[in-house]
Amino acid sequence: MKKILIFLFITITSIPLFSQEYQTLQNVHYYEETTNKSDAYINERCVLDVYVPKNTKNFSTVIWFHGGGITGGEKHIPEELKNKGVAVIAVNYRLSPKVNAPKYIEDAAAATAWVFKNIKKYGGSEDLVFISGHSAGGYLAIMVGLDKSYLNKYKIDANKLAGIIPFSGQMISHFTTRKEKGIDELDARIDEMAPLHFIRADAPPLLLITGDREKELLGRYEENAYMWRMMKLKGHKETTLYELDGFDHGGMAQPAFPLLLTEIKRVEKVKKK
Repeated sequence: MKKILIFLFITITSIPLFSQEYQTLQNVHYYEETTNKSDAYINERCVLDVYVPKNTKNFSTVIWFHGGGITGGEKHIPEELKNKGVAVIAVNYRLSPKVNAPKYIEDAAAATAWVFKNIKKYGGSEDLVFISGHSAGGYLAIMVGLDKSYLNKYKIDANKLAGIIPFSGQMISHFTTRKEKGIDELDARIDEMAPLHFIRADAPPLLLITGDREKELLGRYEENAYMWRMMKLKGHKETTLYELDGFDHGGMAQPAFPLLLTEIKRVEKVKKK
């Protein structure tokens, strides 16, 4: 567990690290055509944007889920990840109350499966796919990464993910999933909609990042600290927790991106050995 002050991270993330060209594809459907035709909301909402470096091979890919409480928000390629030598897949998913849990988690898994099945044709490595997102997006990322049932549907082992990196994600049942069931947002639950329910020693590397515990949303830091502790007790060897001192829930994302990029470089070096 690490509590850190951020001095130069914002400046660092603004400096291009790679002078290369990138290709962007927008609004790519990640469900099969028959599914898109059968459901107008899936056809409208379940799309992703692809941002990939050109003329290079075996690059890492970040799957990025936007925040918004699972009730709003739009896909976007984070500026902090542009021109950093990695691909970014920005995902839209269905929102509550039009759908209820676990539909939006299923969407996140379908998008992740699309990446595994397609990134190689753009030059990316299937062994270097990282899953991340901010707030609700972080919750979706870690649910897909820890509850193996979602990717099993596509015959993909969640352990194939190179890393799970939620930014200020909920580790208990998300407040929107509780609201759908008539449960108060302060009534903490660890059920089948909670990442904490799926702790396991064999999970991919897990990097948990939150804002300052005194400035975060509700108990977001403490949820992540409990996840860190329980994963350690379960025997997981690569769980790390960062608390970004002085940053609130919304502000913590920007200084968190350098930690994500550093983790990608660390895993790349390990896999090359």
